[in-house]
Amino acid sequence: MRVILTELNRIASHLLWLGTHALDVGAQTPLFLCLREREEVLKIFENYCGARLTTHAFRIGGLQYETYDGFEDECLRFCDWFMDKIDEYERLLTTNRIWVARLTNVGVLNAEECKEYGVTGPILRAAGVKWDLRKAQPYSGYEQYEFDIPTRENGDTYDRYVVRMEEMRQSVRIVRQAVKSLPAGPIMGKVPKVLKPPVGEAYVSIEAPKGELGYYIVSDGSTQPYRLRVRPPSFVNLQALDRMVRGGLVADVVAIIGTLDIVLGEIDR
Repeated sequence: MRVILTELNRIASHLLWLGTHALDVGAQTPLFLCLREREEVLKIFENYCGARLTTHAFRIGGLQYETYDGFEDECLRFCDWFMDKIDEYERLLTTNRIWVARLTNVGVLNAEECKEYGVTGPILRAAGVKWDLRKAQPYSGYEQYEFDIPTRENGDTYDRYVVRMEEMRQSVRIVRQAVKSLPAGPIMGKVPKVLKPPVGEAYVSIEAPKGELGYYIVSDGSTQPYRLRVRPPSFVNLQALDRMVRGGLVADVVAIIGTLDIVLGEIDR
């Protein structure tokens, strides 16, 4: 269930990115199409946990809610319907000469520069680095699913667009497998109501839609963390903006910021 929900969320995130990024570059139509498809994902979230954006399904030890009647069929129907929509976006943009001209060789960030800045996610993979935490450090059972890690070579704004488009296809592929293998049984493990982790420290990260999202926690043995830090992908990825815009046109800055897919809540700290 966690895999299904997080992959649907990856699709919803990429759809919002694609629609707003295209609008920033000058293409208005994709925004309406992307919001149309994203609405179907949000409906699944709303039916499951009552929230559309700030979903709150996960709990330590499992999930808060059981699936609703028809959940699996609704997910599969969306997957079948959505694959054609991705093709529709690509017909509009991928070979569009204006789109290609506005994005190709803009905001180039090569593999070594990505590593120097700590950039992760689609930006890193567009530079040719095949790094995805779902494969490199599997969690939530990702190792049992078959999916590819999309990569490109040029590390420009166009390649980052292509990577995210393919990532949506791979997310559909994962959701289909997870739905068909969804087991019966309890949704929560036996977890104490009050958690007192042992003294020590831990860092755990996941492959969020925008890159590596990590939590570093230090425990002193009490019920409250002694120290807590979040590694947000947008905050780290934005550090590379200065390098990406140098030598380019002022008009390209909007396209480059859009290709970073930042969330201001992670940046305004």
